[in-house]
Amino acid sequence: MRARGVAKGDRVVVVASNSVETLLVWLATAWLGAIFSSSSTDMGVKGILQRAVQVNPKLLFMDDAALYNGKLVDLRQKMADIVNGLKDCSNFAGVVSIRRFEQARDISAVPRAETWDSFLAAAPPGVSPPDFVRIGFHEPFLICYSSGTTGTPKAIVHSVGGVMINYFKEARLHEGLGPESVTMQYTTTGWIMYLATAGSLLFGARTVMYDGSPFQPDASILIKIMGEQKVTKLGVSPRWMLEVAKNGMTPRDMADLSSLRIVTSTGMVLSDQLFEWFYDAGFPSHVQLGNISGGTDIAGCFGIMNPLTPVYVGGTQGPSLGVHVAIFDSLLSSGEPGKEVPHGTPGELVAAASFPNIPCAFWGDKEPTATPGSKYHAAYFERFKHVWAQGDFCCVHPVTGNIAFLGRADGVLNPSGVRFGSAEIYSVIERRFADRVQDSLCVGQRRPHDHDETVFLFLLMKPGSSFSRALTADIREAISRDLSKRHVPKYIFQTPEIPTTINLKKVELPVKRIVSGQTIKASGTLANPESLDYYYQFAKVEELVAPKGKL
Repeated sequence: MRARGVAKGDRVVVVASNSVETLLVWLATAWLGAIFSSSSTDMGVKGILQRAVQVNPKLLFMDDAALYNGKLVDLRQKMADIVNGLKDCSNFAGVVSIRRFEQARDISAVPRAETWDSFLAAAPPGVSPPDFVRIGFHEPFLICYSSGTTGTPKAIVHSVGGVMINYFKEARLHEGLGPESVTMQYTTTGWIMYLATAGSLLFGARTVMYDGSPFQPDASILIKIMGEQKVTKLGVSPRWMLEVAKNGMTPRDMADLSSLRIVTSTGMVLSDQLFEWFYDAGFPSHVQLGNISGGTDIAGCFGIMNPLTPVYVGGTQGPSLGVHVAIFDSLLSSGEPGKEVPHGTPGELVAAASFPNIPCAFWGDKEPTATPGSKYHAAYFERFKHVWAQGDFCCVHPVTGNIAFLGRADGVLNPSGVRFGSAEIYSVIERRFADRVQDSLCVGQRRPHDHDETVFLFLLMKPGSSFSRALTADIREAISRDLSKRHVPKYIFQTPEIPTTINLKKVELPVKRIVSGQTIKASGTLANPESLDYYYQFAKVEELVAPKGKL
């Protein structure tokens, strides 16, 4: 890298798998005081360029091929398209093609490209590695991106000190990691959880890197690796647990999990049913289930596990050390001073005081950082004066202290003044209808002429199961009984597809905006952007007739 002119402050962008080579690029970038940024290869060209162009990179590293759902995919055309998209970036020097499989692909047709071997040969033989470049605690070393599901992704800049001290705190104090640990985090390089793959090296621990679908050749693959590698900490998403449970698998009977100590779950709300399944059928009783929640914004957690208090069903065990987590009244207008609500009352999650891993900037944003009118201020400090608003709708349990994450604050459902999160609806569907409903999406509709919000529930049926009036009646009755009559959606429809990000998170806000009459531009982070087209018809729901009408 030094031979290619990389220096302190330069940006190095990687579009690659969760591989040894990607990790080496990050370590080398940090060594030189440069700034690392990564995206996964399954992201579209548009999504990658929305991110990379913003930061004007010095170098691009990219895999020449990938494996998606068991199929080999040639990435050379995508590589060429990305290079062409970076042609106006003043710092861009070229792309290094990483050999993904046994044979390197011919990249002679890709402009400004060289092979990994050619790049490594640029270092003069016999010359010692350059000195490690030390940078200030507050200086940037990592750029991550918001999801961008409703606009251009924000380039979130994290400081070396903030990320390191926070990760050390979370992994050592909350999770108990040490040199004897063996960790495996299922993640792409485009998700903030990639930090957990690299971060365990801080303790001299061993990290197991897995690339590809966690369901290929079948959903047992991660379970088998856990046993073979004597993994002590596994990181997954609720989606993975749900698929394993649906397939009737019992991991504790499928592999030797005697070494396993912790399973963390993040990425979406972990349902009460999966808490129960984890210990009733899934994992050995000695394993601690750590439900955690935070975000790319802070490269860490607000709600997290700990080794001291009991694990209760629902929510996270409590707040992360060093972060003043509070729940503010969500009914207050933006810009007003916030007001904390009593435990047991839902509201908006905030950090009421400063904390080490607050991002140091948005790349290319108005200076100085976080001043009114900047993107940074609008994202976090515009909601409540002088308080970080994370944008999550949460509730602290009055007895256990668990922090329940009920959904995004901008997706809170509010029919007739009753505020609740979509996660409450999803919990009922998963608990009572998992045998027929594969997935669901719950959003509110409020068009310019509407005086109140209307709740829509969309159901993705399991193959072989049919959508019917009897089913919708059962769902309404179950929601009314488990929650309240005010939680019952006004409309329940079948949907052919639910929009998700490439990290398998279902996205509500674009659908909410569409059914409320807006036309949106699909983000490059969506795995299935064409799925949004189906929802435009519901902006004029009154015109829909049976069998599509209200059931």
